[in-house]
Amino acid sequence: MSEQTRVAVRSRPRGWTDNAIRLIETDARRSADTHLLRYPLPSAWSTDADVELYLKDETTHITGSLKHRLARSLFLYALCNGWIGEETTVVEASSGSTAVSEAYFAALLGLPFIAVMPASTSASKVALIESQGGRCHFVKHSGDIYAEAERVAERTGGHYLDQFTNAERATDWRGNNNIAESIFVQMRDEKHPIPEWIVVGAGTGGTSATIGRYIRYRRHATRLCVVDPENSAFYPAYAENRYDTVIDASSRIEGIGRPRVEPSFLPDVVDRMVSVPDAASIAAARHASDVLGRRVGASTGTNLWGAFGLLAEMVAAGRAGSVVTLLADSGDRYADTYFCDDWVKAQGLDTGPSAAVLAEFERTGRWV
Repeated sequence: MSEQTRVAVRSRPRGWTDNAIRLIETDARRSADTHLLRYPLPSAWSTDADVELYLKDETTHITGSLKHRLARSLFLYALCNGWIGEETTVVEASSGSTAVSEAYFAALLGLPFIAVMPASTSASKVALIESQGGRCHFVKHSGDIYAEAERVAERTGGHYLDQFTNAERATDWRGNNNIAESIFVQMRDEKHPIPEWIVVGAGTGGTSATIGRYIRYRRHATRLCVVDPENSAFYPAYAENRYDTVIDASSRIEGIGRPRVEPSFLPDVVDRMVSVPDAASIAAARHASDVLGRRVGASTGTNLWGAFGLLAEMVAAGRAGSVVTLLADSGDRYADTYFCDDWVKAQGLDTGPSAAVLAEFERTGRWV
């Protein structure tokens, strides 16, 4: 006798999920694309220096940073995988802009959100997360946030978004208005529409993975440079070609730098990495803030330090072209840190030598 056909069913009503995705998609449509700003390079440079610098201004997202894109992608990824439902508590390991943006999307869907973070997180950042409806859960040691986020999700019956693993998976790197496609569309009618370089930092590694993949997919000649602050594992791992590197310290440049190489970091799509001293990141953020007439965060300073060095190489070689980097978040979030002389001094940092390098670069186009 043949066995009977058996059927197992796990079908769930999809009405709530359909509406959740609709809410996120309509929120995206209400938000215009972020601006691409032309950074004013010094007019004192020789007219032979046919180079241009652009900033992709991610501060114009409703939650004020580059991480708004990531949070949207992580929520859509989790919803479409069936991991988030109508009563799911959403959990993340983050003390920064990612948590702010994720708290926004959780509130949009009417879901509770918990950000797991070190107890040393600044009061201003905690207040930003709470202002979006999130709740903060503290751990003593920063290295414990991953495991604790998993425990909190399990204890609440919730879902751990896990930005560090899922960032490169959640973003559609082929297009769909990701940041890479947006940059190239906005550059289309510029004098040098295909950038020589795009410069980004790495926190999860998701942005560099998206841009690096897109460059290859579209067969552009553009190269990708990833800048990395002190106390981060990405640069030494890349330089030594070993990805088990662990740093027993935390990055002082919020939003980028990690003590371990995160799963979303894809080194094979990166053409160059530059290690940037923290004093240089802060000096560049302050310098750019003066030039632009608005404060930019220190991760933007890290980006610009790398971009300025590449521009100087192009000028020295007499090579025309453009460089694009990111204005990741507003410096107004860091009034009590990167823009506070007492805080900088307490960190043992001296921005003077880096400021002198920037002044010489602005005066001559040389990188000394």
